[in-house]
Amino acid sequence: MSGRTTRLQDIAALAGVSIATASRALNDSPSVNARTKQLIWKLAREQDYPFRRYMPAGPIGANGTIAVVVPPPQGREGQLDDPFFLELFAGISDAARARGCDLLVSHLQPTSFADLSAAMTTSRADGVIFLGQSSLHHALNRLAEAEAEARFAVWGAQLPEQAYCSVGSDNLAGGRRATAHLARLGRRRIVYLGDTEAPEVSQRVRGYVEALGQAGIVHDPALMVPAHFTVESAEASVDALLARGVKFDGIVAASDLIALGAIRALQNAGLTVPQDVSVVGYDDVPFARYSRPALTTVSQDTARAGRLLVSKLLDTGGDEMRSERLPTELIVRESCGG
Repeated sequence: MSGRTTRLQDIAALAGVSIATASRALNDSPSVNARTKQLIWKLAREQDYPFRRYMPAGPIGANGTIAVVVPPPQGREGQLDDPFFLELFAGISDAARARGCDLLVSHLQPTSFADLSAAMTTSRADGVIFLGQSSLHHALNRLAEAEAEARFAVWGAQLPEQAYCSVGSDNLAGGRRATAHLARLGRRRIVYLGDTEAPEVSQRVRGYVEALGQAGIVHDPALMVPAHFTVESAEASVDALLARGVKFDGIVAASDLIALGAIRALQNAGLTVPQDVSVVGYDDVPFARYSRPALTTVSQDTARAGRLLVSKLLDTGGDEMRSERLPTELIVRESCGG
């Protein structure tokens, strides 16, 4: 090939692999086996293919890097201090460590397709995990369609006409299960407390409404109470609800933090949980079992989610990455009364 610059497709042809595989091998991706890496790197050196300066001297086996990118806040998304996201990040970190991969948190906060594309093309990582879809669903679809070799996965809901891979919980079933449990306990005025717009929580709202209908309870819009994903916001929302004299005997909260804020407001108003009002949270973060009363909640499997997100990047090609819905489980404790 003397007389012209060696191209990536030349290396791929000599190795008998696809251009995508050659690219991943030269970037030391764990998705390419060591023998193939060694062949491609040997050919690249022999053909004077321009290695990047940070390229190591030889294949390093299963070692690699995964980047975590956090979209801007929508609902709870973008809030890395949220206990649930800390649990999810720990699940991803443990899974990456088990695979011999480093994990880095990107400083980027993408708000457009251009930002997403930059996150993919400027990162030295072998793959990118986006923690949440925020308002970027259509931009993520475009990224999956425009960047055929882009290796990324998203923690979030599965949405209509989705072209990218997402891993998330069955939020529709989770919202339905929490609400149906309170209805079985005889609660008839059940509040939904939390955000309703973000993709994942909007599915919980659908589950809430469906469960009310199945229990023969008329959905009352006055019992849809907005609250941000903080204890203080939930407490203020329940305070306002009580001040308006709205009658209710149950609360389905969009997160455990929101549930704890609701319990605090109820107790400060002289009401007892669960005798006067039953409360169900969502997430089953570690402190939920230690609250007083211990919190009934919907559990999400963050350890399994972490393993799946990492596996999507390391074990599958772009066309093979399919979305996954993880089951949720109702954890019954003291705050619902049964």
